[in-house]
Amino acid sequence: MEFSFDAGLLLEQIQNTRLLEWIAVAFGVSEVLLARKNSIWLYPTGIIGILCGTYLLLDSKLYAETLLHGYYLVMSIYGWANWKNRSKSGASQISRSDSRDFAVTLGIAGIGWVFLYFMLTTFTDSDVPVIDAFVSSTAWAGMWLLAKRKLENWIWLNISNLVAIPLLYSKQLYMMSFLTLFLFVVAIFGYLEWRKELTQRDEALQTV
Repeated sequence: MEFSFDAGLLLEQIQNTRLLEWIAVAFGVSEVLLARKNSIWLYPTGIIGILCGTYLLLDSKLYAETLLHGYYLVMSIYGWANWKNRSKSGASQISRSDSRDFAVTLGIAGIGWVFLYFMLTTFTDSDVPVIDAFVSSTAWAGMWLLAKRKLENWIWLNISNLVAIPLLYSKQLYMMSFLTLFLFVVAIFGYLEWRKELTQRDEALQTV
């Protein structure tokens, strides 16, 4: 993976960005802002962005990223239903991960990385299998935690974002790269806001 900055080329590529990529970026921005505000509307918004992004990634031969979007779609439907579920098994409010959640998250990230690397090197012509698989597996873990409405989802998603930024840029997906940079910044504030809400709720319970 080669990474170099050329301002002129960047401007040219932005000007030539496909409409579908702009649409994917717009819905991606809306989704993360809604997630930061803890709004369930992040899911229908995200589904539209996922469908647009899937086509773009497949066209760029980022197959693990494409599989990631398929996983996003499944987890978005699951998360949407889980957030609406007011029973004990649902995720009607923010919570912290327990030891079981932590173990499952590590399992998703670790096993996912190995599985995706094997798939990429065996069945595709991917030229960045290690990095592509890592970005996808850590994001899988983050999306699972988001569907569970766990605070730590922001940490795992930002591990994925941090590596995805130069990967997407190197593939000349400039707008998606900048979107991921934006997501990285917003995820920091999302983590802080969710943690603040949790702290305030814990303090309120202690005074009852």
